[in-house]
Amino acid sequence: MSDLTYADVSARLQQRWPEHKIEPTLDRVQRLVELLGDPQKSYPVVHLTGTNGKTSTARVIDTLLREAGLRTGRFTSPHLESVRERITLDGEPISEERFTEAYAEIAPYLDVVDAEQEHPLSFFEVMTAMAFAVFADAPVDVAVIEVGLGGTWDSTNVADGTVSVITPVAVDHAHILGADPVTIARDKAGIIKPGGTTVMSQQSLEVFEVLLTKAAEVGSQVAREGIEFGLTSRSLAVGGQVISIKGLGGEYEEIFVPLHGEYQAHNAATAVAAVEALLGAGPEHEDRVTTELLQAGFAQVTSPGRMEVVRTSPTIIVDAAHNPHGAEATAATVSEAFAFQPLIGVLGCMKDKDVYGLLEAYEPIMETVVCTRNSFVERSMPAEELGELAIEVFGEDRVLVRPHLIDAIDDAIRLAEENAIAMGTGGVLITGSVITAGEARTLLVRKPKQADQ
Repeated sequence: MSDLTYADVSARLQQRWPEHKIEPTLDRVQRLVELLGDPQKSYPVVHLTGTNGKTSTARVIDTLLREAGLRTGRFTSPHLESVRERITLDGEPISEERFTEAYAEIAPYLDVVDAEQEHPLSFFEVMTAMAFAVFADAPVDVAVIEVGLGGTWDSTNVADGTVSVITPVAVDHAHILGADPVTIARDKAGIIKPGGTTVMSQQSLEVFEVLLTKAAEVGSQVAREGIEFGLTSRSLAVGGQVISIKGLGGEYEEIFVPLHGEYQAHNAATAVAAVEALLGAGPEHEDRVTTELLQAGFAQVTSPGRMEVVRTSPTIIVDAAHNPHGAEATAATVSEAFAFQPLIGVLGCMKDKDVYGLLEAYEPIMETVVCTRNSFVERSMPAEELGELAIEVFGEDRVLVRPHLIDAIDDAIRLAEENAIAMGTGGVLITGSVITAGEARTLLVRKPKQADQ
């Protein structure tokens, strides 16, 4: 097994059951981590679920904990460009060499579980176990773990969160999780564990009721945005925004957050509450989380693929919004933070999403939408089919169809530049799915050569 290459491991992982399929059981992954010695029990866990904002919030929590002097591991999904992004140590993706080693170390146990169970381990189950094992081997002081899908039956739920974080719950993956927020919240509430603290972003009253009932049942303390913590002020700034937060342990004033959008300000407040819950909040811990720590930590925060400016002249923004709730937040952010005249959209969506809802969210802000398709042929909606839906929402004269992403981007840039001569500063927003955002980044972002860690 030691002669495996990174390409070999990537191929073997891709041959497994894909992560967008789900079977409601933890039996396989529970058996695997037992064989590995339950590595997920060797460090405190901050466990995140929700419909939107999970990855951004996880990245902020990770950054703040590192600023507090802790060694962190972070597991998030899906990735934008490289599968290694899912497993990070101290904020950096593990190297190809470490990724390959981690797979080789657990491979014999994969064979055992595959042989024992009715269905073999899925891609996501194997990735989860790899992350847990890498974090235990490092070792990390704390692991920040994002669910892949749902909560109760997600493979990450073999870990017990010292802090459970639930970002805003809306409708996504309706065919799997349910058609309304309350049903979805019941599944996501499965990450709330006895003796921990549950940090809840702002939710509807009905969702709060579901989450609070679960917390009471298992004996979890709760911290709710808008009650125990929340934003006290927010103002726009060059390159982001300045916020003040009422935390669990104090007031934190005038913190610059280098991210755009009101939703990112709320994610920031949720992240601060989670860090306070982990490190300790209150008079006896007043030196654990300070305004100075938060200011230094937030200065380093990034969120690739989330309202990310990847080029200028014209400005090109890449965003991973893939459901109507996320698209509405993105549309509001673009309108608030930028004055594009015109804004040209490039949209590539998954066919199992509410694509019509996405189009409706973007219609008020996009002069023209260029419909395209990402490379995930199994799940992505054909550009022509997307174009037909877009015509229903935008009208025929505001829709272009370009099956290849690079052609769609080229045409969007051309339209933004041509029309901006008379109207102002043009911009391009590339969105619709995480895969589309990641492939656009690959085409547009020039990266320095990354050193192995």
